[in-house]
Amino acid sequence: MNVVDLRVYSDPAFTPVVVLVDPQREYVSERRALGLPSVSTAVDNCRTLLSFARQQGFPIAFMRWRQAGKFFDRSGAHGAWIEGLEPTGSDMIFDRSAPSCYANSDFATMMDGGGGTNAVLAGFTGTIACLSTVIDGYHRQHAMTFLADASASHGLRSSSHDAAHRFISEVISLYCPVTSTSRWICEQSQARRPRIGAAND
Repeated sequence: MNVVDLRVYSDPAFTPVVVLVDPQREYVSERRALGLPSVSTAVDNCRTLLSFARQQGFPIAFMRWRQAGKFFDRSGAHGAWIEGLEPTGSDMIFDRSAPSCYANSDFATMMDGGGGTNAVLAGFTGTIACLSTVIDGYHRQHAMTFLADASASHGLRSSSHDAAHRFISEVISLYCPVTSTSRWICEQSQARRPRIGAAND
């Protein structure tokens, strides 16, 4: 795994790292046990985020759950990327077999090397991978933002998947800012808009 040195960017503290957590077909396969109901909106928002990040030239990290067995099989189709959420040659790809993205030492190195100064997190699932990653990042003093509408969760006991995701988003807000995809994109666009008269400053 080649880790991108974020120091090549002019201002790594200002340039966000976009982390897409497990955008894999396992979660959009309705007949699979881990299939997420009503996941299409979250997937669309992940695609919107990815498109914007590519336009802006932001570094992008794809996290992938990989293991031998029934789910996320290395050689199985359900472990493959969701259509429209595939990495390109310039993106980072990290594999792991534990909930937190920090279970991959290369990911932890990337975040320690500058990615943790400004990262935005989206993907699946909120209740497991996203929550554990945010908590790990919090203890490492990494600055993250969670896009709640670019993520989804399974139900928790008597709670529906929607109720569970709203609840886990509130829990995550204890550790980092939580916002929507459109609002985050708007904020990033405004932050990069040249100020009138800036050339004469």
